[in-house]
Amino acid sequence: MDTRKPITHLVKSGDSLFELAKQFKTTPEAILRLNRLASMDLVIGQLLNIPVYTEVTVNRDAVLVHNVPGPKGLVVAHMDRGARLPVVGGGSDWVHVRLYDGRLGWISREFVTLTPSGGDSKLTEVLGFYTEREGPTLPNSYADFTAHQAELSDGAMFHFRIDRERPTEVEKFYEFTDDYLRQVVEFGHRHNIRMLPIIHNLLYERGNQNVNKDVVRGMLATPQTRRAFIANVIEVVRRYDFDGAHIDFEDVYFEDREKLSAFYRELGRELKAQQLYFAVSTPSRTSDQPTNPFSAPFDYGVIGRAADEFVAMLYNEHGWPGSGPGPVVSIGWMESVLRYAMTKMPPHKIIAAVSVFGFDFNLTAKRNTYVTYSMAMDLAKRYEQDVIFDEKTQTPMFRYTDKDGDRHEVWFENAASIRAKLNLANRLGVRGLALWRLGMEDPGIWPMLARDFVVQKGVQ
Repeated sequence: MDTRKPITHLVKSGDSLFELAKQFKTTPEAILRLNRLASMDLVIGQLLNIPVYTEVTVNRDAVLVHNVPGPKGLVVAHMDRGARLPVVGGGSDWVHVRLYDGRLGWISREFVTLTPSGGDSKLTEVLGFYTEREGPTLPNSYADFTAHQAELSDGAMFHFRIDRERPTEVEKFYEFTDDYLRQVVEFGHRHNIRMLPIIHNLLYERGNQNVNKDVVRGMLATPQTRRAFIANVIEVVRRYDFDGAHIDFEDVYFEDREKLSAFYRELGRELKAQQLYFAVSTPSRTSDQPTNPFSAPFDYGVIGRAADEFVAMLYNEHGWPGSGPGPVVSIGWMESVLRYAMTKMPPHKIIAAVSVFGFDFNLTAKRNTYVTYSMAMDLAKRYEQDVIFDEKTQTPMFRYTDKDGDRHEVWFENAASIRAKLNLANRLGVRGLALWRLGMEDPGIWPMLARDFVVQKGVQ
């Protein structure tokens, strides 16, 4: 069933709200409320709107989810106030819900608020990339992650990478305690957010991109090295109670592309065998031609078949060394990449990873500087410049001249540009957006999401 299209049902003899709720995986109450019915009685020939998505929101401080309807069942999850759970059935006393990892459970109707969404609702998913502090102007993601859990489907924690000296092993990327990470994962689970560790290959040696390629090459070298690395990935997943793994390789030798594809297949099979989720972040490309060495090693078709979720990293249109000024992700670039990806896999596997940051392009010195939303707005205020919303690219920007006489263009993202990208994702039928990264965004994104979209959780 395509949950993005309106669903109607013409009542016929023998129909009841109970049978219709079972057929459409919702509840009788949801159909009744969506249609503003005064009673449970139906009339032959009556046209009913069917919820395209029904959810419940926990309205108590802590609530148990059981494996069967009733308080005597086994407890399968704990949910905190504000947790949102998609409904797949149930009745007046107990609601059948889907959890962050795809399992099903039952929650008491007494402890939740039910909300049906009709065909005019814009359904989406939102993945939030979570990092630790990156210098004095880039705080960690914890505050935004916890404050906006209701609008997040997935949390992707950028906390692990391939070990440079032992490339079959996984090392911590930041300094953090195991208890800290487990607490963040548990918070996500108690708010019905799927939690995945990102394992990447970025060693951040200035001027030496090959070191990133070399460490991947060491891991990919043989079936045995790949198998050892996969075992260590799964060990990380189990150690912190993650729900699967998210691989983010960004610099790979073109000559290693076949081994890279083999790795994605092998990891995908192993995660599926262990009932774990598999996401892959992939550099952007718009055709089969290997015109961009950054994205050329990545076979979208192979990855789309191996992974549960394909994360198209769109933030390389402008801002890379030597690029001219412009948006990090224009609406046209986003559509081109997604339309190409959709020729390689079903759209329901694709999520568009977009920036919530921008760049200050110094046109005189021909260099650029990373800016968050707040940094961009501070610059506009300091130099008394009005922010312009560029209609062609659907992104905000402004120009200024600094105290040394250098000319600048600043391109960044705000709630309006993210709304435009969400609308495009919705129109194309892809899953939604991934935001790089939490803590750098326009705070206005969150009320916009709550007002204009329905963020789905527990989507498999």
